[in-house]
Amino acid sequence: MSVYGKYIVKKFFWYFLTLVIAVTLNFLLPRMIEGNPVSMIVSEMTQGMTDSDTIKRVYETFLVEFGIDKPLWEQFFIYLKNLATGNLGTSFGLYPKPVTQILASAVPWTIGLQLPAILVGWIIGNVLGAVAAYRKGVFDKVIFPVALFVNSIPFFTLAIIMLYVFALSLNWFPLHGGYDYQMVPTLSFEFFASVLRHHTLPFLSIVLVTIGGQAIGMREMSIYELNSDYVLYSKLLGIRDSKIAKYVFRNAMLPQITGLALSIGTMVGGSLICEIVFSYPGIGTWMFTAIRQLDYPLISGCTLLIALAVLLANFTIDLIYGWIDPRIKAAQMEDQ
Repeated sequence: MSVYGKYIVKKFFWYFLTLVIAVTLNFLLPRMIEGNPVSMIVSEMTQGMTDSDTIKRVYETFLVEFGIDKPLWEQFFIYLKNLATGNLGTSFGLYPKPVTQILASAVPWTIGLQLPAILVGWIIGNVLGAVAAYRKGVFDKVIFPVALFVNSIPFFTLAIIMLYVFALSLNWFPLHGGYDYQMVPTLSFEFFASVLRHHTLPFLSIVLVTIGGQAIGMREMSIYELNSDYVLYSKLLGIRDSKIAKYVFRNAMLPQITGLALSIGTMVGGSLICEIVFSYPGIGTWMFTAIRQLDYPLISGCTLLIALAVLLANFTIDLIYGWIDPRIKAAQMEDQ
């Protein structure tokens, strides 16, 4: 097996082990929350009823329906069996709606918000950090303090500030939702314009914080590379500054790719909180609703989907990193 093949197999093993642990915790943690979800559902359904026997029968019916009457270990194996067939269960709070149906409607909104925001913030932040390190002067004096300030603001704090200023005070953007509620989703210009208006503030709140963090990291790595011996030697040889900058940027990018892989979970978590602030119809808003209702299947479905997305993103970045890492390339050539 080639060096790169061994690298992939090793990474796959550790990510698979992480997934097994995530699935186990995904089942156990929601059930550690204090409270009984069936009691909450029955109390809402039986408001005004005085017959205690009827209320008791309704309670027992829902216990059996949701499988909560069984021991925890048996519930776990039923959960794994259903998971293998793609069945995430039935939502407690939105009974009898399947969890897969709820998540299917939420995933496009979350992907449409988070994926572009994280990628745009990462790219712009790295470019600004490299420019600040290479050009110095006014670029460094302006970009670095601003990036440091923005990076120190949590996602949800910036989201609340932007919501108050641009939506509540200036009334430039809508306060909540993914589109105007009086509209029916269609392939029309009016609907897409409404989606874009609702998308702007959550998108900017994620992008700005991401830019700040990436700009600081890229600036530090670029300064380190600019002070390396190979840069000084290249200048003495008379190599063009543009070509030197290309190699500096490329070498400084490797730790940034690793940093993206390590911090993507934090960024996704912060982005989900932004969805809650803006009542955006994504996974974050549904997970918040599920926690309030003690909706075990929906909580497990949301957290499992988030864990899978983070692991897949990290695994993809590791594959890219292994492909461009000169150490693995060198080992590959020696192996050949």
